[in-house]
Amino acid sequence: MNKLLSNILFSCFLALFAITGNAQNIVIQTQSTSLALRVNNNKQLQQLYFGNRFSDTSAYSSFNMARTPAFPTAGINYNNEPAMQVQHADGNISLQLNYVDHSIEKPNDDVTITHINLKDPVYPFYVTLNFAAYNKENIIEEWTSIHHEEKVPVTLMRYASSFISLNDNNFYLTHFYGDWASEMQFEETKLPGGIFNIQSKLGTRATNSELPSFMLSPGEPAQENEGDVFAGSLAWSGNFNLQFENIQYGRSGGSLKIIPGINAYASNYLLKPKETFNTPHFIFTYTSNGRGQASRNLHAWALKYGVWNGYQTRQTLLNNWEATYFNFTQDTLVNLFDGAKKIGVDLFLLDDGWFGNNHPRHADTAGLGDWQANKKILPDGIGYLVKNAEAKGIHFGIWIEPEMVNPKSDLYEQHPDWILKLPNRPEDLSRNQLVLDLTNPKVQDFVYGVLHNLLTENPGIAYIKWDCNRPMTNAYSQYLGANQQALYVDYANGLYNVLQRVRKEFPKLEMMLCSGGGGRAEYGALKYFNEFWASDNTDAVERIFMQWGYTYFFPAATICAHVTNWGKQSLKYKIDVAMQGKLGFDIKVNDLSDKEITFCKTAVDNYKRLQSVINYGSLYRLIAPYNNSAASLMFVDSTKQKAVVFAYNMYTKMGDQFQNIKMNGLDAAKQYVVKEINLEDDNRPAFRQSGKTFSGEFLMNEGLNWYLRGSLQSSILELTEVN
Repeated sequence: MNKLLSNILFSCFLALFAITGNAQNIVIQTQSTSLALRVNNNKQLQQLYFGNRFSDTSAYSSFNMARTPAFPTAGINYNNEPAMQVQHADGNISLQLNYVDHSIEKPNDDVTITHINLKDPVYPFYVTLNFAAYNKENIIEEWTSIHHEEKVPVTLMRYASSFISLNDNNFYLTHFYGDWASEMQFEETKLPGGIFNIQSKLGTRATNSELPSFMLSPGEPAQENEGDVFAGSLAWSGNFNLQFENIQYGRSGGSLKIIPGINAYASNYLLKPKETFNTPHFIFTYTSNGRGQASRNLHAWALKYGVWNGYQTRQTLLNNWEATYFNFTQDTLVNLFDGAKKIGVDLFLLDDGWFGNNHPRHADTAGLGDWQANKKILPDGIGYLVKNAEAKGIHFGIWIEPEMVNPKSDLYEQHPDWILKLPNRPEDLSRNQLVLDLTNPKVQDFVYGVLHNLLTENPGIAYIKWDCNRPMTNAYSQYLGANQQALYVDYANGLYNVLQRVRKEFPKLEMMLCSGGGGRAEYGALKYFNEFWASDNTDAVERIFMQWGYTYFFPAATICAHVTNWGKQSLKYKIDVAMQGKLGFDIKVNDLSDKEITFCKTAVDNYKRLQSVINYGSLYRLIAPYNNSAASLMFVDSTKQKAVVFAYNMYTKMGDQFQNIKMNGLDAAKQYVVKEINLEDDNRPAFRQSGKTFSGEFLMNEGLNWYLRGSLQSSILELTEVN
């Protein structure tokens, strides 16, 4: 019996209620996980159980989680943090939700969707709790649908996506915080009694300071490969709040209420009669096999359901930003195409600075909003660059920031009513720019038009880097007028409206979600993007930590990792770090020696050959970087015939002792040849046993002795089954 299950049993004595009459159970389950709900005799929906699945669903009738409501509301008889709070048309701020009925649909063999319909017995106010259970991936996705038939709008003040209860004495929360260039700072904390919030009020680039993702361990801290773990992620590109209300019952234990959803800050939503509001989706999983299995569950779900074309082969690329910044010409760029070809990447990406005529984009002070090629810099237009890239055997991609505007732009001068800014306050510029008002359908049309025009006029464009370089401040929409209270919510939904149109027209286009670094690392926008930019900080040692942190929630295929001039590490070290994500380059190829160019080309070839394993294989984190000077992780393909192991020394000290690299995910009965790749000298592998064959049993139980010596050393091992 797992610890979470035993704690739920322990809680039963707190408040038992009768299981008689018309009480019925509703069970949402995957291969390994179950969420059991009950409708009691008073038509109230309650949570019975959440944890490992029972083969016999009747077993859930034995559980009672202390009269735990499944979706508590404010104003009646619940005194803690509610999942929903509203104000009715008559001013009444109470809400009661009684069970009406439920239905089940099955879109395919893997997915079961349960809809539970609830209604206020006094008001024509309706809520549907929706649960999509992904059987093979062991993921549950929950969201709330809200509508009413009152005569005038009802104000939604709190409207959570989910409400999950766990019972235990202690709870340990793993989350990630940071800022620009210092994203993904790891923290595991024991939750105190009371309320702990992970939240954002940034509007745009909402994940700049905190991710809307977490891992939670009841009882004791979880390990990588063992221990109970509840992992969750809110798919929302705006202000969010993950609330953890830890209610303590003295020495008898406690109950944790997990309440993820849109941040109630400045987000009162006026719901019109017969309008339906759908909350963001909350994706969660439970396992008794540690953080690693929770991550693999999320990765499997994301690649199949959560990311646009998750299994689409990603293009390696060369970006011009660090080579030129804003200082380039048409001929400069065409010459850089040769560098992309030399190192073997698929695509050349033109970054910021290519647009604006009346207000040319020579710095970040002008041009945003005027998305026409600068005629002086690019006299023959973007199409000329696309054709020249294709002539050299590479694809062409381009940077845009379509949600933003500089005061020095034609757009700003022509449409001041399209800009979010308070009418009676000074403009609050950040990076010399303001945010366009995506609550306005005309602005949505404009932003969509930027993409439509660029891609239809230049159909060879194969990649878009979509950036967003500032949060929302002093925000006011002329379009919304007096109804400003839901501006942040309407903005995010306006962005989604644009992205839906873009994806309908350009389904195969590869797009990177960038936001001044890792400001949009969440599944709400990734529904429309293939990948995201992890951080503007590309120092390879810093990236080991950042990329490690992102792997808790996102598959490697989504984490863009570039080789750049940042950091003092060797070229090999930088490439070895970048290869554990979606590989790209942002370097001056002309400054490289012939030997370095050859090394880059070999590494790119290795990456392409192994990309399906790295990007889509099962991830196993072997040695975490947080408490020592080394790190190692590996990817294993679905057949367990091929694996790739990454190993890094960071800043080591004399006397450091390193543990063996005990691998995971292999077939114990198989034999694997272990070969080191990305070698600067084929005759001097760091792994002196390169080419030797080992059993899967040995590699997982004994492992390889740590073989890297000295600071800033790296190695990649390729494992291949021996037939």
